[in-house]
Amino acid sequence: MPDFTVKSIVHDYKVQFVDDSKQILAREMKEGDVVIIDNKVKTLYPDLLNGISQNNVVIGIDADERQKSYQGLIPIIEKLIAGGFRKNHRLIGIGGGITQDVTAFTSSIMYRGVYWLFFPTTLLAQGDSCIGSKTSINFGEFKNQVGGFYPPNEVYIDLNFLDTLSSAELQSGLGEMSHYFVVVGEGDFNRFKKEYPLAKQDKNILNGLIERSLEIKKSYIEIDEFDRNKRQIFNYGHSFGHAIESLTNYEVPHGIAVSCGMDMANFVSVKLGYLQCEIRQEIRELLEQIWDGYVISNLSIEKFANALSKDKKNVGKELRLILCKGYGKLFKTGIQLDRQFIGLLEEYFDKELVH
Repeated sequence: MPDFTVKSIVHDYKVQFVDDSKQILAREMKEGDVVIIDNKVKTLYPDLLNGISQNNVVIGIDADERQKSYQGLIPIIEKLIAGGFRKNHRLIGIGGGITQDVTAFTSSIMYRGVYWLFFPTTLLAQGDSCIGSKTSINFGEFKNQVGGFYPPNEVYIDLNFLDTLSSAELQSGLGEMSHYFVVVGEGDFNRFKKEYPLAKQDKNILNGLIERSLEIKKSYIEIDEFDRNKRQIFNYGHSFGHAIESLTNYEVPHGIAVSCGMDMANFVSVKLGYLQCEIRQEIRELLEQIWDGYVISNLSIEKFANALSKDKKNVGKELRLILCKGYGKLFKTGIQLDRQFIGLLEEYFDKELVH
């Protein structure tokens, strides 16, 4: 997939595939621009910032869920204001999804909105979150409760950053990407299932999956950027996944939690008569490869149900879940958090959860 432009109601933005981030960063930096960079990336790539002016401020962050909160943003905003950051200056985010959210959310509220650029360095960010406009931060123990829509002005995807990712980080990124391939149809799912084992070793195959993932996502966000209609099916696996993340204190990576959440959604779909068992098993065969090596146990049903009840997609006391009728046949439905549904959760936790 060549470079492309995402059409946005806020502002259109270009996504470019590059292999020289250091040179591009040096070229792009203007007086007053500020870099927000994951400290891990800064350590792994010590020469990355060598080409920028010493007058440009660099803010290193520990990219964890605590940083992605109002409390975590306070020292960043203090540094920006104290350093003379102005409306015409830009923020440049370098890192994964948390760095993206920190940079995007800060950009959206500083002086009612400033330009920002993004260099995604994780597979999850390159294959998913770098486009779509969403920006979210956590509130207390609950994930992504506060946010809005504020796309970057430029995105630069450099696959060289993936060379330093661990196998677990690749699994998480592929786990997040996998839901797009179920959403779009059987042919794409079969491709992903076949190529998943190879993608972790072959950058060309991985690049192909990244390009297709972004292509699928782009087609939906350009018709429903603000997540009010068709795009909502991308929440497949996420309501359950976010609850797993919260209850494990984020020790389970996002993409792994989402893959578990997809299986939970499929389990509920089977129990409610929407999905054939055979299709659920075909999808689970892939998901088992993605969550391989992880154990999720000792989750409290009561706390899990409470986390689900706080999901931002809910309406009133009704859960709004994305369930599955088959490949390319996902849909949103209302579910009462009643004794019957709690019973389904108990059955899944007892017999199906990753042990």
